[in-house]
Amino acid sequence: MKFVKMHGIGNDYVYVDATKNAVADPARTATFVSDRHFGIGSDGLILICPSEVADFRMDMYNADGSRGEMCGNGIRCVGKYVYEYGLTDKTELDIETLAGIKHLELFADKAGIVESVRVDMGQPILTASKIPVTFPEKRMVKKPMEVGGRIYEVTCVSMGNPHCVTFVDEDVRNMDLSSIGPSFENHQIFPKRINTEFVNVIDRGHVRMRVWERGSGETLACGTGACAVAVAAVLNGRTDETVDVELLGGHLSITFDQKTNEVYMKGPATTVFEGEIALPPEWEKDDIKIYRKK
Repeated sequence: MKFVKMHGIGNDYVYVDATKNAVADPARTATFVSDRHFGIGSDGLILICPSEVADFRMDMYNADGSRGEMCGNGIRCVGKYVYEYGLTDKTELDIETLAGIKHLELFADKAGIVESVRVDMGQPILTASKIPVTFPEKRMVKKPMEVGGRIYEVTCVSMGNPHCVTFVDEDVRNMDLSSIGPSFENHQIFPKRINTEFVNVIDRGHVRMRVWERGSGETLACGTGACAVAVAAVLNGRTDETVDVELLGGHLSITFDQKTNEVYMKGPATTVFEGEIALPPEWEKDDIKIYRKK
């Protein structure tokens, strides 16, 4: 299988051109290639597929093989891939995802290298049942929630995939997400699990966050998570509509336009390397949850 490894501010995926050759078992392939010891190493697998309703379709799989609806960092890399590998000559294009069609604007240099991508991420979903969150009120905005014996104030937002945003007083850089994150991800009020963002507000134009992603654990960045944070920050009166979101892997510029209710994300996309990998012809799942040849 030919592939290209790419990342958006550290949120790395293995990308495969599936416009001509389909991947037979993408869930198992995602788990195999994502393993950082026995595979390529990534937060998951993204397939670039043909689409009947847009220029291309993005199929995303997390590191544990579960399907993802949308990835903000991933879709920027999809735009870079299709342009630089000659699948399109457009600098504005539409990508089909499980979270709907997203419009991309590519910013390339004179050599044709895409340095950054602006994505219209669409409108945030705040209705609890549609996120989904099991909550008695219509919206879960600035509400208390008990996790691991502690009360957190949370705002839940879907950007095509579910997010739980909590603003905390302690420095997020010192938080033990490996123990806190799973308690949020698998909390009983989230029937499809949840991505969780832990946020410090630096000022009205700058926030710092760390993210625990369902199916992948802590990642260096999450584009939809950064969008959810910007929406939550505006709804909670903590920032202006445009905010610099600082993640472990870098920075994203997010705008939540309240007049149009649209969210826009701009950030870089980077190619790491390309290559080929032999997929095991037969699969066996072992105790440490990776796939190896029998």
